[in-house]
Formats: sequence, structure tokens, C-alpha cells
Amino acid sequence: MTPSPIWHPFTQHALAGPMTPVASARGAYLETADGRRIIDAISSWWVVTHGHCQPHIVEAIRAQAGKLDQVIFAGHTHGPAEALAPRLLAVAPPGLAHVFFSDSGSTSVEVALKMALGYWRHSGEPRQRIAVLQHGYHGDTIGAMSVGERGVFNAGYEPLLFEVARVPFPAPGLEQAAIDALERLFKEQPTAAFVVEPLILGAGGMLMYPAHVLAEFARLCRQHCVLLIADEVMTGFGRTGRLFACEHAGVAPDIICLAKGITGGVLPLAATLCRPEIFAAHYSRDRSRTFFHSSSYTANPIACAAACANLDVWEREPVRERLVAIEQMHTSRLARLENMPRLRNLRQLGTIAAMDLDVADAGYLADVAPRLYAFFQSRDVLLRSLGNTIYVLPPYCVTEANLDVIYAAIAEAATAF
Repeated sequence: MTPSPIWHPFTQHALAGPMTPVASARGAYLETADGRRIIDAISSWWVVTHGHCQPHIVEAIRAQAGKLDQVIFAGHTHGPAEALAPRLLAVAPPGLAHVFFSDSGSTSVEVALKMALGYWRHSGEPRQRIAVLQHGYHGDTIGAMSVGERGVFNAGYEPLLFEVARVPFPAPGLEQAAIDALERLFKEQPTAAFVVEPLILGAGGMLMYPAHVLAEFARLCRQHCVLLIADEVMTGFGRTGRLFACEHAGVAPDIICLAKGITGGVLPLAATLCRPEIFAAHYSRDRSRTFFHSSSYTANPIACAAACANLDVWEREPVRERLVAIEQMHTSRLARLENMPRLRNLRQLGTIAAMDLDVADAGYLADVAPRLYAFFQSRDVLLRSLGNTIYVLPPYCVTEANLDVIYAAIAEAATAF
């Protein structure tokens, strides 16, 4: 067979086996070209919320595709975007007033950083320092990599990255130390913005911290006039048990980044929502104060129609009850793994469960990771560990039976490696 010319993401082709050919998907299952049914236990990289090929979202895409497929969004607008923006503001944390559309989580973060720096520049106080949380991950574009943890993800691109101020992760027992470190940082010199993944750091290893810490971070931002940027690309649209993770702490950020689940995980779309004063700082008869950012597919009509349909599902179906059920199912199954000596730091937040496999070379490049992936594939379960961290992040249509299969595979893997 002729090798495929495709270069796959986060894939070392010198070591990877053949790619799994997926022919179709429905609900919690991927269906391969040779007839296998694989449980999608990570929502295809955290994007699929209600399940694959959710009928209402599929129909909305079909209907919109026959009306308006794409139009330049500078100087033009359209119904799906005009319908979506106020609906996002209505469900988002309070105080946000404007919506800037883009096309991925990384670009939503880039937009947030540019909004923040533009705000301070146009306000006559050009603050430039950005603060971030240790172990964070915010995407793979230059700005997003700069505010993420430095390491294997971005070591090769170090000359391109700008410096940021880092706050230690509020690990168990070290919560106050992280809060104190942020306060010292803010007192040292004026800071433009603090970028944070609320309550759980995804690619950093599904690291979790309590809501009161996030609340304290937000308080310090208000006290020192620092813009709080909440990266809810992964946590948004229900993953933590609330529509947005910030709700757990009663926090209203100045800027919030949304992507992944915004369309139910069907099409690429992102949105960066901001407070009115950030928009106002760019609003001027001076054209040099224009917000200079765009992507060719900004507010694509079909993607916006899918996002509106996603919000319909949230309104019409018992999605929140499903989140509670998944949380309870995780809790009971994690309890069964507590006495397995190779599994440590069992944890969960809403629909997300995670644990660490005890190995000699822990971390993202742990040798066990590709072997775990292959093992789970052999059990018809899609689990892609973060190094030695195994996590389960299923679509909201997942069943008790699905989770039994997933957790049985994890238990088996804990004794096999």
C-alpha cells in the first residue's frame, strides 16, 4: 500500500503504527472502515459534547449549507452570527458584552491577548506583561505557546516566544502559596492580563485545583486592575459539570475564550467574549486603533448555525441532568480503582476523570503512552493518555455500559504495564 502523504498532529511517524480509518460515527461510537465500533472516551480531543452526528445539529448544518456557505465578515454580517452572539452572551458569565469570532482555541487565545494589550495601549497605560499559571496549555500558535508551559510542546520554537510571568500551580497543600505568588507578582510591576485555565489544566496533565483559588485569583486581578482571561476552550459547555468552569467559583472574567464544544464539536468555530470597556478602548475615529485581527473563515455561517443548534440542544434536552449522571458514574467507577497500586491521584471534575499510572519515567514523553494507546485500541476504546496520565472525557450520551467497558480496560492496563 502506498504510504499516505498526510502529516498527522502530535504524531511521531517514525514510531506510530497505521492510522485507524474511521468511516462514520454515531453517539459515543466511532465506526471504522473494517466494521469495528470504538468507544470515543475522549470526545475526539475534547470537542464532541452531545455525541457524534447529533441530529438537530446535523440538520442545522444541512439547512444552512444550502442558503449561505461563506461570506467575508469585514463589512458584512449574516443571520447565524447575529443570532449566535447574543445567545452566547446570555449564557456566559455576567458582564461580557462583545463577541469576536475566530476558528480555533489557539486563535481565540491569540485574540484575547491582542484585546488585552490593545486595551492598555489605547487607554494610555501600555502595560505589556502577561501572567500565566504554571503547567498551562493554551494552543499551538505563537502567542498561545508563549503563555503556555515551556517544554516539549514548544522547545523547538523558543526564539519565537515572548516572555511571561509564571505563577506556581496551586497543587494540594500549596494553594495559598500560589495565591501569594500572584499577589507578589502584581505588586512588582503593572500587569496587563492573567491567563488561566479555570479549575483544570487539560494538556498539562488534567491537573485540578479548587474553586476558592480561582476566586482569589479573580479578586487579586480586580484589586490590581489586571484583566482576567479565562481559557474555557476545553472546560466550556459542560465539561466540569457547569456550563462554564468559572461558574463554580462565581467568577466573571474580563475575557473568556471559547471553542471546541461551541458547535457541539462538529465544526471549527471559536469566540472571544469581552467586557464593554475593552471594546470601547478600540472604538475610535482614529483608524489606527482598529482591532487588527481576522481569519478568512471568521464567523462562518455554517459553523455559526451549528453553534446555534448546539445551544438549542442545551435548552431543549436534559443536558445538565446528563452531566450529573456522568459525574456519578465516574465516582462509582473510580472507587473501584482506588486499591489498584499502580493507579495514583484518582481525581474527577464534572464529566472528567483522571488518574496517573505509576511508571519510572512519568511525564508527557513517558514510554508507556504509545503502548497504552495501542492497548486501549485493541479493546475498542479510544483513550489517548497524556504521558502516564490516563483520563476519561466522554460525550454526554455515554452510557453505564460504555463506561464499564472503558474502566475495565483501564483496570486491565494498570496490571499489564
